[in-house]
Amino acid sequence: MMADSLEPSSSLSFTSSSYTNGSLSYNMSISSEPVPSLEVISLNKLSSNLAQLLIDDGFDYTDADIIVEGVPIGIHRCILAARSRFMHNLFRKNEKPSMKDGKPQYHMNELLPYGKVGYDAFLIFLSYLYTGKLQPSPANVSTCVDSSCDHDACRPAIDFAVQLTYASSIFQIPELVSLFQRHLLNYVVKALVENVVQILEVAFHCQLSHLVTQCVDRIARSDLDYVSLEKGLPHEVVESIKLVRAKPCSDRPCDKRIKKIWQALDSDDVELMKLLLSESDATLDEADALHYAAAYCDPKTLSEVLKLRMADVNLRNSRGYTVLHVAAMRKDPSVIISLLNEGALATDLTLDGQTAADICRRLTRPKDYHAKIEQVQVANKDRLCIDILEREMWRNPSSDSSILSLTMAGDLHMKLICLENRVAFARLLFPSEARVAMDIANADTTSEFSGFSIPKGSSEVDLNESPSVQNQRFLSRIQALMKTVETGRRYFPKCSEELDKFLEFDLLDLVYLTKGTVEEQRIKQKRFRELKNDVQKAFDKDKAANLKRSGLSPSSSSTSLKDGANPQKVRRR
Repeated sequence: MMADSLEPSSSLSFTSSSYTNGSLSYNMSISSEPVPSLEVISLNKLSSNLAQLLIDDGFDYTDADIIVEGVPIGIHRCILAARSRFMHNLFRKNEKPSMKDGKPQYHMNELLPYGKVGYDAFLIFLSYLYTGKLQPSPANVSTCVDSSCDHDACRPAIDFAVQLTYASSIFQIPELVSLFQRHLLNYVVKALVENVVQILEVAFHCQLSHLVTQCVDRIARSDLDYVSLEKGLPHEVVESIKLVRAKPCSDRPCDKRIKKIWQALDSDDVELMKLLLSESDATLDEADALHYAAAYCDPKTLSEVLKLRMADVNLRNSRGYTVLHVAAMRKDPSVIISLLNEGALATDLTLDGQTAADICRRLTRPKDYHAKIEQVQVANKDRLCIDILEREMWRNPSSDSSILSLTMAGDLHMKLICLENRVAFARLLFPSEARVAMDIANADTTSEFSGFSIPKGSSEVDLNESPSVQNQRFLSRIQALMKTVETGRRYFPKCSEELDKFLEFDLLDLVYLTKGTVEEQRIKQKRFRELKNDVQKAFDKDKAANLKRSGLSPSSSSTSLKDGANPQKVRRR
């Protein structure tokens, strides 16, 4: 009876079966179209079930931890031992690892004889061991924060592939080694030659001969200096590059005078460096001493060399990099600040059209850029380097607007709105004083507050205007407004500090004093009066201290605050 009810069109037929290695498999087919075999279905289900062990807290049956970048990752030793010969041998050892909460703990940095495997890369590798499927690389750790980058050969993409190559090779998963070697071969062709150095390093340590050959050939054909090679590669690899090169590199590696200067810098011995300079005809510029110090030396050593005023801070080396470009590659805020304080130009371009800020963006992962920093921790260096360089470009924008990307054009507009609002608030609270500062800066009336006149060249966007013309207009307006703000800071420093605090609050809520419930309006008006009084007190202190120097009349418009001036609407960002 039950068989009679089956529809013929949906019948399932078993065409063959076999018993191999203890597993019975059936090849199934539906009359209408082929379907996966039972073995494939079972393996997919097994893979999915094992994946739950990694992602579901309810399946926490881990019996050991591997500590990666300070974070414990729970593992199942039986699975790792079955998948990796390295792990099998590790867990068989009689040596007892450290224990915590009854589980053995293994530290990644102690497992690796060379290279580095980070937390995110190890999770991807671990997922493959459990499921047999390679997950896509997470964008927040395998791309950079430069929106104009294709992310097909930027430093974070290469770093992530290098880490996975180390994990695959050291933990003995040959099919992954082969896969990532192909990825790295693709990067060798596209990447900047500086980034090929780290690919060559992993190829050498993991004995990937074909990848080694390709990297050596690429570097040998480049003008990458021997210092960079000797700092980043084993000696035998550098020697192999020298043999392949048709002619010596332009950095004159055999010049003993220059080598001695570099050795003195390596020792942080500026006095010895000065002595060497006095005893020979070599110069700091000839030795690219600032480039060397910015790349490899202690920041204090660089500061001491800069103080000598014996080298050009904007000198380009044989590869077209300024000292600031080299510092951007290092990503050390103190080094970048030291150079900017000595007159380094943030708008200088590399031969391929990159600013120092662009270089930092191409080196920075979104995960690092957006990382939240606790108060007890040090500042986010990755973001800080980018912010410092971008602020310097706002402070001293280039007259050549062609260096600005479309993304930066949007940032220019936002920067302009912030400056317009700040100056407009100063005009609202202190009309006469703000007018003097604006006259000095040749800045017309700001336009961000309703009721103010809209000058020619304001931040209004003309859709018929080309991006380059628009950028130039934004830059001109920003220069005028920043000069206004700097003038205000010079003559009214305390007042300027209070205005900064004023604008740190939720401006949009604060200035719409007539919006919201009666109670919300009362709270906002009270807060506005408090802030206004703080600004007034700071202003009075500045006037008392600087009246003679500023030349402003005592009968200023500061009474406008006491008359209850209210802010108008601010342009929404």
